[in-house]
Amino acid sequence: MKDSLSLTFPGFFAQTAERFGDRPAISLIGENPLTYAELDDKIKSLMAWLEALGVKQGDKMAILSISIPNWAVSYLAVTFMGAVAVPVLPDFHPDEITNILVHSGAKGIFVSDGLRSKIENTGNDELIKIRIEDYSLFNGEAPAGLFTPGVIPQGHYAISPDDLAAIIYTSGTTGNPKGVMLTHRNICYNAIQCSTVHPINENDRFLSILPLSHTYENTIGLIYPLMRGASIHYLGKAPSPSLLLPALKIVRPTAMLSVPLIIEKIFRNKIQPEFRKNIFLRIAVHIPFIRKKLNVVAGRKLMSTFGDELRFFGIGGSKLNKTVEKFLIEARFPYAIGYGLTETSPLLAGTSPGHFRLQSTGPAIEGVELSIFKPDPKTGEGEIWARGANVMKGYYKEPGLTEEVMTPDGWFRTGDLGVFDRDGYLFIKGRSKNMIVRAGGENIYPEEIESIINNFRHVIDCLVLDQKGKLVALVQFNTDEIAERNKYLKDEIKDYVEHKIEELRLELQLYVNHRVNKFSQIQVVIVQQEPFEKTATQKIKRYLYR
Repeated sequence: MKDSLSLTFPGFFAQTAERFGDRPAISLIGENPLTYAELDDKIKSLMAWLEALGVKQGDKMAILSISIPNWAVSYLAVTFMGAVAVPVLPDFHPDEITNILVHSGAKGIFVSDGLRSKIENTGNDELIKIRIEDYSLFNGEAPAGLFTPGVIPQGHYAISPDDLAAIIYTSGTTGNPKGVMLTHRNICYNAIQCSTVHPINENDRFLSILPLSHTYENTIGLIYPLMRGASIHYLGKAPSPSLLLPALKIVRPTAMLSVPLIIEKIFRNKIQPEFRKNIFLRIAVHIPFIRKKLNVVAGRKLMSTFGDELRFFGIGGSKLNKTVEKFLIEARFPYAIGYGLTETSPLLAGTSPGHFRLQSTGPAIEGVELSIFKPDPKTGEGEIWARGANVMKGYYKEPGLTEEVMTPDGWFRTGDLGVFDRDGYLFIKGRSKNMIVRAGGENIYPEEIESIINNFRHVIDCLVLDQKGKLVALVQFNTDEIAERNKYLKDEIKDYVEHKIEELRLELQLYVNHRVNKFSQIQVVIVQQEPFEKTATQKIKRYLYR
Protein backbone atom coordinates (compact mmCIF):
# COMPACT_ATOMS: atom_id res chain seq x y z
CA MET A 1 0.00 0.00 0.00
CA LYS A 2 2.89 2.36 0.75
CA ASP A 3 4.00 2.71 -2.87
CA SER A 4 0.45 3.11 -4.21
CA LEU A 5 -0.47 6.10 -2.03
CA SER A 6 -0.91 9.40 -3.85
CA LEU A 7 1.52 12.24 -3.20
CA THR A 8 -1.23 14.85 -2.98
CA PHE A 9 -3.63 15.47 -0.10
CA PRO A 10 -6.88 14.98 -2.08
CA GLY A 11 -5.34 11.96 -3.79
CA PHE A 12 -4.39 10.01 -0.69
CA PHE A 13 -7.54 11.01 1.19
CA ALA A 14 -9.81 9.75 -1.59
CA GLN A 15 -8.14 6.35 -1.20
CA THR A 16 -8.54 6.40 2.58
CA ALA A 17 -12.18 7.51 2.51
CA GLU A 18 -13.00 4.75 0.04
CA ARG A 19 -11.36 2.05 2.16
CA PHE A 20 -12.34 3.25 5.65
CA GLY A 21 -15.49 5.32 5.13
CA ASP A 22 -17.31 3.93 8.17
CA ARG A 23 -14.29 4.10 10.49
CA PRO A 24 -13.84 6.98 13.00
CA ALA A 25 -11.47 9.65 11.70
CA ILE A 26 -11.28 12.70 13.99
CA SER A 27 -13.01 13.78 17.17
CA LEU A 28 -12.92 16.05 20.20
CA ILE A 29 -12.70 14.19 23.51
CA GLY A 30 -16.21 13.49 24.76
CA GLU A 31 -17.90 14.02 21.37
CA ASN A 32 -18.95 11.62 18.64
CA PRO A 33 -16.23 11.23 16.02
CA LEU A 34 -16.55 12.12 12.37
CA THR A 35 -16.18 9.02 10.22
CA TYR A 36 -13.98 9.21 7.16
CA ALA A 37 -17.08 9.50 4.97
CA GLU A 38 -18.44 12.33 7.14
CA LEU A 39 -15.06 14.05 7.17
CA ASP A 40 -14.97 13.84 3.37
CA ASP A 41 -18.43 15.44 3.16
CA LYS A 42 -17.48 18.25 5.57
CA ILE A 43 -14.29 19.03 3.64
CA LYS A 44 -16.26 19.30 0.42
CA SER A 45 -18.88 21.57 2.04
CA LEU A 46 -16.16 23.88 3.33
CA MET A 47 -14.57 23.95 -0.13
CA ALA A 48 -17.93 25.08 -1.52
CA TRP A 49 -18.15 27.81 1.14
CA LEU A 50 -14.62 28.98 0.34
CA GLU A 51 -15.54 29.11 -3.35
CA ALA A 52 -18.51 31.31 -2.42
CA LEU A 53 -16.16 33.60 -0.51
CA GLY A 54 -13.98 34.00 -3.59
CA VAL A 55 -11.05 31.81 -2.55
CA LYS A 56 -9.23 30.48 -5.59
CA GLN A 57 -6.42 28.08 -6.38
CA GLY A 58 -3.11 29.58 -5.20
CA ASP A 59 -4.70 31.88 -2.60
CA LYS A 60 -3.23 31.82 0.91
CA MET A 61 -5.50 30.97 3.85
CA ALA A 62 -4.10 31.23 7.38
CA ILE A 63 -5.20 29.08 10.33
CA LEU A 64 -4.86 30.42 13.88
CA SER A 65 -6.47 27.98 16.23
CA ILE A 66 -6.01 25.46 18.99
CA SER A 67 -5.95 21.85 17.80
CA ILE A 68 -9.54 20.76 17.18
CA PRO A 69 -11.22 18.66 14.45
CA ASN A 70 -12.15 21.77 12.45
CA TRP A 71 -8.46 22.71 12.26
CA ALA A 72 -7.93 19.54 10.25
CA VAL A 73 -11.07 20.14 8.15
CA SER A 74 -9.92 23.69 7.33
CA TYR A 75 -6.39 22.62 6.44
CA LEU A 76 -7.60 19.84 4.14
CA ALA A 77 -10.31 21.91 2.46
CA VAL A 78 -7.83 24.67 1.64
CA THR A 79 -5.23 22.31 0.21
CA PHE A 80 -7.76 20.14 -1.65
CA MET A 81 -8.77 23.13 -3.77
CA GLY A 82 -5.19 24.09 -4.57
CA ALA A 83 -5.04 27.02 -2.17
CA VAL A 84 -2.15 27.26 0.29
CA ALA A 85 -2.55 26.78 4.04
CA VAL A 86 -0.61 29.12 6.35
CA PRO A 87 -0.67 27.51 9.83
CA VAL A 88 0.07 30.03 12.59
CA LEU A 89 1.28 29.01 16.05
CA PRO A 90 -1.25 30.03 18.72
CA ASP A 91 1.44 31.46 20.99
CA PHE A 92 2.72 33.94 18.40
CA HIS A 93 2.50 37.60 19.40
CA PRO A 94 -0.17 39.68 17.59
CA ASP A 95 2.58 41.66 15.84
CA GLU A 96 4.14 38.42 14.56
CA ILE A 97 0.75 37.25 13.32
CA THR A 98 0.15 40.52 11.50
CA ASN A 99 3.59 40.27 9.88
CA ILE A 100 2.83 36.71 8.74
CA LEU A 101 -0.52 37.70 7.26
CA VAL A 102 1.12 40.57 5.38
CA HIS A 103 4.19 38.61 4.25
CA SER A 104 2.18 35.60 3.07
CA GLY A 105 -0.44 37.78 1.37
CA ALA A 106 -3.19 35.82 3.11
CA LYS A 107 -6.65 36.30 1.65
CA GLY A 108 -8.35 35.02 4.79
CA ILE A 109 -7.85 33.41 8.16
CA PHE A 110 -9.62 30.76 10.24
CA VAL A 111 -9.55 31.78 13.91
CA SER A 112 -10.71 30.07 17.10
CA ASP A 113 -12.68 32.10 19.64
CA GLY A 114 -9.93 32.28 22.24
CA LEU A 115 -7.44 33.76 19.77
CA ARG A 116 -9.68 36.29 18.06
CA SER A 117 -8.15 39.23 19.93
CA LYS A 118 -4.80 38.53 18.26
CA ILE A 119 -6.09 39.59 14.83
CA GLU A 120 -8.08 42.67 15.81
CA ASN A 121 -5.42 45.11 14.61
CA THR A 122 -4.20 43.58 11.36
CA GLY A 123 -5.01 46.77 9.45
CA ASN A 124 -6.48 44.75 6.58
CA ASP A 125 -10.22 45.33 6.20
CA GLU A 126 -10.39 42.97 3.21
CA LEU A 127 -9.08 39.98 5.16
CA ILE A 128 -11.75 37.25 5.35
CA LYS A 129 -12.06 36.30 9.03
CA ILE A 130 -13.74 32.95 9.61
CA ARG A 131 -14.71 31.60 13.03
CA ILE A 132 -13.29 28.08 12.90
CA GLU A 133 -15.78 26.57 15.35
CA ASP A 134 -18.75 26.95 12.96
CA TYR A 135 -17.31 28.69 9.86
CA SER A 136 -19.35 31.84 10.39
CA LEU A 137 -17.77 35.18 9.50
CA PHE A 138 -16.54 37.54 12.20
CA ASN A 139 -17.57 40.60 10.21
CA GLY A 140 -21.16 39.59 9.62
CA GLU A 141 -23.00 37.56 7.03
CA ALA A 142 -21.39 37.53 3.61
CA PRO A 143 -23.41 38.22 0.45
CA ALA A 144 -22.68 34.62 -0.54
CA GLY A 145 -24.63 33.33 2.49
CA LEU A 146 -23.50 30.99 5.25
CA PHE A 147 -21.56 27.75 5.49
CA THR A 148 -24.01 24.99 4.58
CA PRO A 149 -23.37 21.29 5.24
CA GLY A 150 -24.14 18.99 2.33
CA VAL A 151 -23.20 21.44 -0.42
CA ILE A 152 -20.51 20.27 -2.83
CA PRO A 153 -17.87 22.44 -4.56
CA GLN A 154 -18.39 23.50 -8.17
CA GLY A 155 -14.74 23.63 -9.15
CA HIS A 156 -12.62 20.71 -10.30
CA TYR A 157 -9.10 21.06 -9.01
CA ALA A 158 -6.12 19.34 -10.59
CA ILE A 159 -3.52 19.18 -7.84
CA SER A 160 0.08 18.26 -8.67
CA PRO A 161 2.50 16.74 -6.13
CA ASP A 162 4.79 19.72 -6.65
CA ASP A 163 2.09 22.29 -5.93
CA LEU A 164 2.55 24.31 -2.76
CA ALA A 165 0.48 22.90 0.13
CA ALA A 166 1.58 25.03 3.07
CA ILE A 167 3.77 27.93 4.14
CA ILE A 168 4.80 27.34 7.72
CA TYR A 169 6.33 30.22 9.64
CA THR A 170 8.67 29.02 12.31
CA SER A 171 10.11 31.25 15.02
CA GLY A 172 12.68 28.61 15.90
CA THR A 173 15.23 29.81 18.44
CA THR A 174 17.15 32.24 16.26
CA GLY A 175 14.90 35.23 15.65
CA ASN A 176 12.71 36.39 12.78
CA PRO A 177 10.19 33.85 11.44
CA LYS A 178 10.76 32.47 7.95
CA GLY A 179 8.05 31.04 5.72
CA VAL A 180 8.94 27.44 4.87
CA MET A 181 7.31 26.34 1.59
CA LEU A 182 6.23 22.70 1.67
CA THR A 183 4.66 20.96 -1.31
CA HIS A 184 2.13 18.14 -1.36
CA ARG A 185 4.97 15.81 -2.31
CA ASN A 186 7.18 16.99 0.59
CA ILE A 187 4.56 16.26 3.24
CA CYS A 188 2.94 13.16 1.72
CA TYR A 189 6.28 11.51 1.01
CA ASN A 190 7.45 12.13 4.57
CA ALA A 191 4.19 10.78 5.98
CA ILE A 192 4.45 7.64 3.85
CA GLN A 193 8.03 7.05 5.05
CA CYS A 194 6.83 7.17 8.67
CA SER A 195 5.53 3.64 8.14
CA THR A 196 9.12 2.44 7.79
CA VAL A 197 9.74 3.62 11.36
CA HIS A 198 6.46 2.55 12.98
CA PRO A 199 3.66 1.08 10.87
CA ILE A 200 0.07 1.83 11.90
CA ASN A 201 -3.36 0.74 10.71
CA GLU A 202 -7.07 1.55 11.03
CA ASN A 203 -7.16 0.21 14.59
CA ASP A 204 -4.67 2.77 15.91
CA ARG A 205 -5.84 5.66 18.07
CA PHE A 206 -3.81 8.88 18.24
CA LEU A 207 -4.20 11.33 21.11
CA SER A 208 -3.07 14.73 19.83
CA ILE A 209 -1.54 17.07 22.44
CA LEU A 210 0.76 19.28 20.33
CA PRO A 211 -0.13 22.27 18.09
CA LEU A 212 -1.28 21.20 14.62
CA SER A 213 0.38 24.34 13.30
CA HIS A 214 3.77 22.72 13.95
CA THR A 215 5.07 20.43 11.19
CA TYR A 216 5.88 17.64 13.64
CA GLU A 217 2.27 17.15 14.74
CA ASN A 218 0.91 18.12 11.33
CA THR A 219 2.72 15.50 9.25
CA ILE A 220 3.14 12.65 11.72
CA GLY A 221 0.07 13.27 13.90
CA LEU A 222 -2.43 14.28 11.20
CA ILE A 223 -1.48 13.33 7.64
CA TYR A 224 0.13 9.98 8.51
CA PRO A 225 -2.82 8.58 10.53
CA LEU A 226 -5.30 9.90 7.93
CA MET A 227 -3.38 7.95 5.29
CA ARG A 228 -3.80 4.71 7.25
CA GLY A 229 -7.39 5.02 8.41
CA ALA A 230 -6.45 5.55 12.07
CA SER A 231 -8.46 7.79 14.41
CA ILE A 232 -7.25 11.07 15.96
CA HIS A 233 -8.58 12.51 19.21
CA TYR A 234 -8.13 16.14 20.28
CA LEU A 235 -8.18 17.66 23.75
CA GLY A 236 -9.40 21.04 22.55
CA LYS A 237 -7.25 22.78 25.18
CA ALA A 238 -3.68 22.86 26.45
CA PRO A 239 -2.64 19.44 27.82
CA SER A 240 -2.83 20.15 31.56
CA PRO A 241 -2.74 17.12 33.91
CA SER A 242 -6.40 17.66 34.90
CA LEU A 243 -7.41 17.40 31.22
CA LEU A 244 -4.87 14.88 29.97
CA LEU A 245 -5.31 12.13 32.58
CA PRO A 246 -9.07 11.63 31.99
CA ALA A 247 -8.48 11.81 28.22
CA LEU A 248 -5.93 8.99 28.41
CA LYS A 249 -8.49 6.79 30.15
CA ILE A 250 -11.16 7.59 27.54
CA VAL A 251 -9.04 7.22 24.40
CA ARG A 252 -6.52 4.62 25.61
CA PRO A 253 -4.20 5.74 22.80
CA THR A 254 -1.95 3.40 20.87
CA ALA A 255 0.16 6.32 19.60
CA MET A 256 1.12 9.79 20.82
CA LEU A 257 3.59 12.48 19.87
CA SER A 258 5.33 14.57 22.50
CA VAL A 259 8.18 16.96 23.13
CA PRO A 260 10.80 16.06 25.76
CA LEU A 261 9.44 18.59 28.27
CA ILE A 262 6.20 16.64 28.77
CA ILE A 263 7.78 13.26 29.62
CA GLU A 264 10.53 15.00 31.61
CA LYS A 265 7.87 16.73 33.75
CA ILE A 266 6.13 13.40 34.34
CA PHE A 267 9.45 11.86 35.42
CA ARG A 268 10.40 14.70 37.78
CA ASN A 269 6.93 15.29 39.23
CA LYS A 270 5.60 11.73 39.44
CA ILE A 271 8.42 9.17 39.19
CA GLN A 272 11.34 10.72 41.08
CA PRO A 273 9.31 11.71 44.18
CA GLU A 274 8.26 8.05 44.59
CA PHE A 275 11.93 7.07 44.78
CA ARG A 276 12.58 9.66 47.49
CA LYS A 277 9.81 8.65 49.88
CA ASN A 278 12.08 6.90 52.36
CA ILE A 279 15.74 6.24 53.02
CA PHE A 280 15.58 2.68 51.65
CA LEU A 281 14.39 3.86 48.22
CA ARG A 282 16.87 6.74 48.17
CA ILE A 283 19.69 4.23 48.66
CA ALA A 284 18.19 1.52 46.43
CA VAL A 285 18.00 3.69 43.31
CA HIS A 286 21.80 3.90 43.34
CA ILE A 287 22.20 0.10 43.22
CA PRO A 288 21.89 -0.83 39.53
CA PHE A 289 20.07 -4.17 39.71
CA ILE A 290 17.58 -2.88 42.30
CA ARG A 291 17.07 0.39 40.40
CA LYS A 292 16.21 -1.56 37.23
CA LYS A 293 13.59 -3.62 39.07
CA LEU A 294 12.10 -0.46 40.59
CA ASN A 295 12.02 1.18 37.16
CA VAL A 296 10.17 -1.81 35.67
CA VAL A 297 7.49 -1.43 38.35
CA ALA A 298 7.33 2.33 37.72
CA GLY A 299 7.08 1.62 34.01
CA ARG A 300 4.03 -0.59 34.51
CA LYS A 301 2.33 2.20 36.48
CA LEU A 302 3.24 4.70 33.76
CA MET A 303 1.78 2.45 31.06
CA SER A 304 -1.39 2.13 33.13
CA THR A 305 -1.63 5.93 33.32
CA PHE A 306 -1.46 6.05 29.50
CA GLY A 307 -4.25 3.47 29.15
CA ASP A 308 -2.18 0.26 28.85
CA GLU A 309 -2.43 0.10 25.05
CA LEU A 310 0.32 2.54 24.06
CA ARG A 311 2.64 1.11 21.39
CA PHE A 312 4.38 4.28 20.21
CA PHE A 313 5.31 7.40 22.18
CA GLY A 314 7.21 9.60 19.76
CA ILE A 315 9.54 12.23 21.20
CA GLY A 316 10.96 15.03 19.06
CA GLY A 317 11.56 18.76 18.85
CA SER A 318 14.61 18.90 21.09
CA LYS A 319 17.01 16.57 22.90
CA LEU A 320 15.66 14.24 25.57
CA ASN A 321 17.35 14.40 28.97
CA LYS A 322 19.78 11.49 29.38
CA THR A 323 18.61 10.51 32.87
CA VAL A 324 14.99 10.48 31.74
CA GLU A 325 15.86 8.36 28.70
CA LYS A 326 17.71 5.85 30.89
CA PHE A 327 14.58 5.52 32.99
CA LEU A 328 12.37 5.00 29.92
CA ILE A 329 14.70 2.24 28.70
CA GLU A 330 14.75 0.42 32.02
CA ALA A 331 11.00 0.97 32.49
CA ARG A 332 10.39 -0.69 29.09
CA PHE A 333 8.28 2.26 28.00
CA PRO A 334 7.55 2.26 24.22
CA TYR A 335 9.25 5.56 23.45
CA ALA A 336 10.92 6.46 20.17
CA ILE A 337 13.16 9.38 19.23
CA GLY A 338 12.88 11.34 16.00
CA TYR A 339 14.90 14.14 14.43
CA GLY A 340 13.85 16.65 11.83
CA LEU A 341 13.13 20.26 10.97
CA THR A 342 10.22 22.24 9.55
CA GLU A 343 12.27 22.56 6.35
CA THR A 344 12.29 18.76 5.96
CA SER A 345 8.56 18.15 6.51
CA PRO A 346 9.92 17.25 9.23
CA LEU A 347 11.30 13.71 9.79
CA LEU A 348 14.90 12.91 8.82
CA ALA A 349 15.89 10.18 11.28
CA GLY A 350 14.07 8.04 13.77
CA THR A 351 13.79 4.81 15.70
CA SER A 352 10.92 2.55 16.58
CA PRO A 353 10.29 1.44 20.17
CA GLY A 354 12.85 -1.11 21.26
CA HIS A 355 15.46 -0.08 18.66
CA PHE A 356 16.90 2.83 20.63
CA ARG A 357 20.46 3.78 21.39
CA LEU A 358 20.91 6.06 24.37
CA GLN A 359 20.92 9.73 23.24
CA SER A 360 20.71 8.82 19.54
CA THR A 361 17.96 9.91 17.15
CA GLY A 362 18.41 6.69 15.20
CA PRO A 363 19.41 6.22 11.56
CA ALA A 364 18.13 8.16 8.55
CA ILE A 365 14.60 7.13 7.59
CA GLU A 366 14.14 5.25 4.35
CA GLY A 367 14.40 7.52 1.31
CA VAL A 368 16.39 10.25 3.08
CA GLU A 369 20.11 10.83 2.69
CA LEU A 370 22.05 12.25 5.63
CA SER A 371 25.67 13.32 5.51
CA ILE A 372 28.15 14.98 7.83
CA PHE A 373 29.74 17.91 6.02
CA LYS A 374 33.48 18.29 6.64
CA PRO A 375 33.58 16.03 9.72
CA ASP A 376 36.23 16.73 12.34
CA PRO A 377 39.09 14.25 11.68
CA LYS A 378 39.28 13.36 15.38
CA THR A 379 35.63 13.26 16.47
CA GLY A 380 33.74 12.76 13.20
CA GLU A 381 31.49 15.66 14.17
CA GLY A 382 30.23 18.21 11.67
CA GLU A 383 27.14 19.88 10.22
CA ILE A 384 24.31 17.54 9.23
CA TRP A 385 23.20 17.83 5.61
CA ALA A 386 20.01 16.22 4.29
CA ARG A 387 18.61 15.37 0.87
CA GLY A 388 15.32 13.79 -0.15
CA ALA A 389 11.81 14.33 -1.50
CA ASN A 390 10.78 15.76 1.88
CA VAL A 391 13.12 18.78 1.69
CA MET A 392 11.30 22.10 1.31
CA LYS A 393 10.84 24.08 -1.88
CA GLY A 394 12.48 27.07 -0.18
CA TYR A 395 11.71 30.10 1.99
CA TYR A 396 8.76 32.15 0.74
CA LYS A 397 9.88 35.39 -0.95
CA GLU A 398 13.42 34.82 0.37
CA PRO A 399 15.61 33.46 -2.46
CA GLY A 400 18.75 34.73 -0.75
CA LEU A 401 18.00 32.84 2.47
CA THR A 402 17.08 29.76 0.44
CA GLU A 403 20.46 29.83 -1.33
CA GLU A 404 22.21 30.02 2.03
CA VAL A 405 20.79 26.68 3.15
CA MET A 406 20.31 24.79 -0.15
CA THR A 407 23.12 23.54 -2.38
CA PRO A 408 22.66 23.37 -6.18
CA ASP A 409 22.54 19.56 -6.01
CA GLY A 410 19.71 19.48 -3.45
CA TRP A 411 21.43 19.20 -0.08
CA PHE A 412 19.85 21.09 2.81
CA ARG A 413 22.22 22.47 5.44
CA THR A 414 20.41 21.80 8.71
CA GLY A 415 22.59 23.96 10.96
CA ASP A 416 22.71 21.08 13.43
CA LEU A 417 25.95 19.41 14.46
CA GLY A 418 26.10 15.65 14.75
CA VAL A 419 28.06 12.45 14.37
CA PHE A 420 27.25 8.92 13.16
CA ASP A 421 28.27 5.75 14.98
CA ARG A 422 29.56 2.76 13.03
CA ASP A 423 25.99 1.51 12.43
CA GLY A 424 24.70 4.78 11.03
CA TYR A 425 22.89 5.95 14.17
CA LEU A 426 22.89 9.75 14.38
CA PHE A 427 23.84 11.62 17.57
CA ILE A 428 22.97 15.32 17.72
CA LYS A 429 25.52 17.53 19.45
CA GLY A 430 23.70 20.85 19.18
CA ARG A 431 23.09 23.80 16.88
CA SER A 432 26.13 25.16 15.09
CA LYS A 433 25.03 28.69 16.02
CA ASN A 434 24.93 27.69 19.69
CA MET A 435 28.35 26.04 19.79
CA ILE A 436 30.88 27.97 21.88
CA VAL A 437 34.52 27.96 20.80
CA ARG A 438 36.98 28.70 23.61
CA ALA A 439 40.26 30.57 23.23
CA GLY A 440 42.15 27.26 23.13
CA GLY A 441 40.02 26.02 20.23
CA GLU A 442 37.85 23.69 22.33
CA ASN A 443 34.25 23.22 21.17
CA ILE A 444 31.58 23.44 23.86
CA TYR A 445 28.01 22.31 23.25
CA PRO A 446 25.81 24.22 25.74
CA GLU A 447 22.98 21.69 25.29
CA GLU A 448 25.13 18.99 26.92
CA ILE A 449 25.84 21.16 29.98
CA GLU A 450 22.17 22.14 30.18
CA SER A 451 21.22 18.47 30.31
CA ILE A 452 23.36 18.06 33.45
CA ILE A 453 21.90 21.19 35.07
CA ASN A 454 18.35 20.00 34.41
CA ASN A 455 19.03 16.86 36.46
CA PHE A 456 19.76 18.96 39.54
CA ARG A 457 16.97 19.13 42.10
CA HIS A 458 14.45 21.97 41.96
CA VAL A 459 15.64 23.07 38.48
CA ILE A 460 12.83 23.83 36.02
CA ASP A 461 14.93 24.98 33.07
CA CYS A 462 18.24 26.58 32.17
CA LEU A 463 20.33 28.18 29.48
CA VAL A 464 24.14 28.18 29.13
CA LEU A 465 25.71 31.15 27.35
CA ASP A 466 29.11 32.61 26.67
CA GLN A 467 29.42 36.12 28.10
CA LYS A 468 32.75 37.87 27.59
CA GLY A 469 34.68 34.63 27.63
CA LYS A 470 32.88 33.20 30.67
CA LEU A 471 30.39 30.35 30.71
CA VAL A 472 27.24 31.59 32.39
CA ALA A 473 24.22 29.50 33.36
CA LEU A 474 20.79 31.13 33.63
CA VAL A 475 18.76 28.83 35.87
CA GLN A 476 15.08 28.87 36.77
CA PHE A 477 14.45 27.13 40.11
CA ASN A 478 11.09 25.78 41.25
CA THR A 479 10.34 28.19 44.11
CA ASP A 480 6.78 26.86 44.47
CA GLU A 481 8.09 23.35 45.10
CA ILE A 482 10.55 24.58 47.74
CA ALA A 483 7.84 26.61 49.46
CA GLU A 484 5.39 23.69 49.46
CA ARG A 485 7.91 21.37 51.09
CA ASN A 486 8.56 23.92 53.84
CA LYS A 487 5.11 25.45 54.27
CA TYR A 488 5.28 24.79 58.02
CA LEU A 489 7.54 27.86 58.26
CA LYS A 490 4.52 30.05 57.44
CA ASP A 491 5.49 33.75 57.85
CA GLU A 492 9.17 32.96 57.40
CA ILE A 493 8.72 31.06 54.17
CA LYS A 494 9.69 33.91 51.81
CA ASP A 495 13.05 34.50 53.51
CA TYR A 496 13.67 30.75 53.64
CA VAL A 497 13.02 30.31 49.92
CA GLU A 498 15.40 33.15 49.04
CA HIS A 499 18.08 31.64 51.28
CA LYS A 500 17.50 28.16 49.81
CA ILE A 501 17.77 29.42 46.22
CA GLU A 502 21.13 31.02 47.05
CA GLU A 503 22.32 27.72 48.55
CA LEU A 504 21.15 25.83 45.46
CA ARG A 505 22.84 28.32 43.13
CA LEU A 506 26.23 27.76 44.77
CA GLU A 507 25.74 24.01 45.08
CA LEU A 508 24.67 23.72 41.45
CA GLN A 509 27.92 25.24 40.21
CA LEU A 510 29.92 22.60 42.11
CA TYR A 511 27.56 19.84 40.93
CA VAL A 512 28.03 20.75 37.27
CA ASN A 513 31.76 21.40 37.40
CA HIS A 514 32.42 17.96 38.86
CA ARG A 515 30.70 16.40 35.85
CA VAL A 516 32.21 18.28 32.90
CA ASN A 517 35.69 18.76 31.50
CA LYS A 518 37.69 21.75 32.67
CA PHE A 519 36.93 24.00 29.70
CA SER A 520 33.16 23.36 30.03
CA GLN A 521 32.98 24.46 33.65
CA ILE A 522 30.46 27.12 34.67
CA GLN A 523 31.93 30.37 36.01
CA VAL A 524 28.66 32.08 36.98
CA VAL A 525 25.16 30.86 37.87
CA ILE A 526 22.43 33.50 37.58
CA VAL A 527 18.93 32.87 38.91
CA GLN A 528 16.32 33.31 36.18
CA GLN A 529 13.25 34.77 37.88
CA GLU A 530 10.75 34.54 35.01
CA PRO A 531 10.02 31.48 32.85
CA PHE A 532 12.03 31.36 29.63
CA GLU A 533 10.24 32.22 26.42
CA LYS A 534 9.92 29.10 24.28
CA THR A 535 9.01 27.85 20.82
CA ALA A 536 6.12 25.48 20.06
CA THR A 537 8.39 22.49 20.70
CA GLN A 538 9.41 23.97 24.06
CA LYS A 539 12.92 25.01 23.08
CA ILE A 540 14.12 28.22 24.71
CA LYS A 541 14.39 31.17 22.33
CA ARG A 542 18.12 31.62 22.85
CA TYR A 543 18.41 34.77 20.78
CA LEU A 544 16.40 36.64 23.42
CA TYR A 545 18.98 35.97 26.12
CA ARG A 546 22.28 36.47 24.32
